[in-house]
Amino acid sequence: MNFDKFRYSIIQKFAALTAAMFLISIAPLNVFAAPATTEEALADAEERKLLPVESNRIENWPAGPAIGAQSAILLEANTGVVLYAKNIDEKLYPASTTKLMTCLIAAENSQLDEMVTFSHDAVFNLEPGSSNIGIDEGQSMPMEECLYGILVASANEVANAVAEHIAGSQDAFAEMMNKKAAELGCKNSHFMNAHGLYDEDHYVSAYDLALIAKAFFQNELLAKIGNTAFHHFIATSTQPDDFIWRNKHELVTGNIPYEGIKGGKTGYTDEARQTLVTCAEQNGMKLICVILKEESPEQFYDTVKLFDYGFTNFTVANVAENETRYSIQNSNFFNTSSDIFGNSSPILSLNQDSYLIMPKNASFSELDSEISYNTTNEQEIAMIQYYYHGAYMGTATLDLASTSHISYEFTENNDAVIDAEEQNVIVINIKLILIGILVTTAIIIAIIIIRSIIRSYNFLDNRRTVRRRKWNKRNRKDGPHFPSSRFGGFNF
Repeated sequence: MNFDKFRYSIIQKFAALTAAMFLISIAPLNVFAAPATTEEALADAEERKLLPVESNRIENWPAGPAIGAQSAILLEANTGVVLYAKNIDEKLYPASTTKLMTCLIAAENSQLDEMVTFSHDAVFNLEPGSSNIGIDEGQSMPMEECLYGILVASANEVANAVAEHIAGSQDAFAEMMNKKAAELGCKNSHFMNAHGLYDEDHYVSAYDLALIAKAFFQNELLAKIGNTAFHHFIATSTQPDDFIWRNKHELVTGNIPYEGIKGGKTGYTDEARQTLVTCAEQNGMKLICVILKEESPEQFYDTVKLFDYGFTNFTVANVAENETRYSIQNSNFFNTSSDIFGNSSPILSLNQDSYLIMPKNASFSELDSEISYNTTNEQEIAMIQYYYHGAYMGTATLDLASTSHISYEFTENNDAVIDAEEQNVIVINIKLILIGILVTTAIIIAIIIIRSIIRSYNFLDNRRTVRRRKWNKRNRKDGPHFPSSRFGGFNF
């Protein structure tokens, strides 16, 4: 490390020591919620274990563990199903788990090879002693290296520099963070900075942070960086130091081994206490665990407890393989013919990839369902949402098997019925065509028979007419002859 960076580090440490001595001198005026001693912190954690777990109140729901965190959630990332909930809407300080949002916005608004230059404010506008990797003012790094600096080393000056690079200023970047949070469905979050250092107006809820983490882990690059145990920062012409930084996430580094870890982010401030976000995948489930306000090292062990709880007590259920209530197979109108025998495939079907996350002690038949037609996907006709005693279990979609655009509604018997007002729908069934041909042929034969009968009737009438004409001709030769019945019996 060069002399300037060494000098800066010494200045930071001196400033931190001075600040600590000052805080001690005004201890009676301290308004922070942080515990004064380790014993008090541990006592607070024990009290938090007594807080209710909302998910345990669901009927027949697997009982979740008591943990020392103020707030915690276990969310299945692919379905959005909440498996464990403890104060998940409470507003708490996120500390450096904020950086998940920072990197998500950076990845969506930049290229990896863009050079990020560190301003004076980015380097020095931080609390003395806060997490950093010692980048100096005027130096620059590629965006990809910055992402490693933020996620692996939790470097606050790197978060500042990225914020300024993306938005022009740190305040403008905070506005982007709040806008993105709203897009993701966050309702109890507000961001003031890119690094997560304490600010009274900088907070999240466990549920909102899980939504942010869900979006984060959908990005393959971010998931890879967030699952990096250590990173080697190589010296360049714009950043002259060569050093290796180790991740503080014990589940990512393997210090606390756990199968299927996909990454995460640590956080700590005196006000926030320990915070942690972690993702793990097993048995077809991708679980995100968020821990807010816990004491070290219990944030890691709480996470392990919740992962064990989720993977042990819940299972994946494919909807198409289990659903029997919503039938569209009983109407030929929903089929497209494939051969002359009338065998056909449905033009509507439950999505084969739709699945739910269910308690292992529950059966599919116990689930309730609701149908919604509010879908923007052109290939989806409707969505069926499933619930277990009021708890959301996941969503299945009813899809078009072809490019035809049709709509339908369910009858009281849950059978799909086509909307007669819809147009531009062409459905072909060979069996129905054959029946139509037979009916048409029968009608034609009937018409031919009827016409034959009519013609035969006319022929008989013609024979009578011929005989009458012959009689009249003969009478004209012999003289008129009138029947006596018509003229009083007289002959002339």
